[in-house]
Amino acid sequence: MRPDTFFRLALPGGDTRSVWLYVVAAVLAGLVGVVGWRLWRTDRLLKSKDQAWRREDEVRSGHRTLDEVDRMSGTEFEEHVAELCRRDGCGEVRRVGGAGDDGVDVRGRLPDGRSMVVQCKRYAAYRSIPPRDLRELAGSRVHFAADVAVFVTTSRFTDRATAYALANGIVTVHRDVLGLWNKGTPLTDLFEINGSGQGDRAHRVRWRNTYGSRPQGRGRDRGRGGTSTPGGG
Repeated sequence: MRPDTFFRLALPGGDTRSVWLYVVAAVLAGLVGVVGWRLWRTDRLLKSKDQAWRREDEVRSGHRTLDEVDRMSGTEFEEHVAELCRRDGCGEVRRVGGAGDDGVDVRGRLPDGRSMVVQCKRYAAYRSIPPRDLRELAGSRVHFAADVAVFVTTSRFTDRATAYALANGIVTVHRDVLGLWNKGTPLTDLFEINGSGQGDRAHRVRWRNTYGSRPQGRGRDRGRGGTSTPGGG
């Protein structure tokens, strides 16, 4: 059956003009729907790519090598740690290090809302953080009524310092873990590996071979172009 014959049969009086108007309108509506869907899909793809690009840009901003970090001053290192916290979604982040800082260099809130205090030590890699520095941070956590305490260093922690941190719920970020943080690993993911990563005796031997020991005749460490001193940031 020819289409025009069907339309004549379908409508009283055989008027096909109204039917063709409906057909054309339906086709146009379908085309508009398809075009609208494609525009919506393109917009979603563009936004998704933009978000991915922004995230990659944020990660690249944290890709400073440890050599670059080693050349920072104590204040610059504190600012760098604050930037990493902001990159990972922490809020109310501010550097508070300096005279009368009560043992805290950075304060803020984790993405889940918990308050956080951070102590930063930009030491030469051959140095080790002793337990007394962890005890100071534990006291600072109580002083500021913070939920989480984080100790970040460019060196490493002694075994006793690590044991103290684990026993008292302090997150330790030593040099190797700091490298992961620089390369984009979120801060909260580092919490899952707290107390690990400093290796066994063989690893410590390789560490000493790589970074050496304290230079003779130097009572204080200033690192490579930095200003790190015991008690400094």
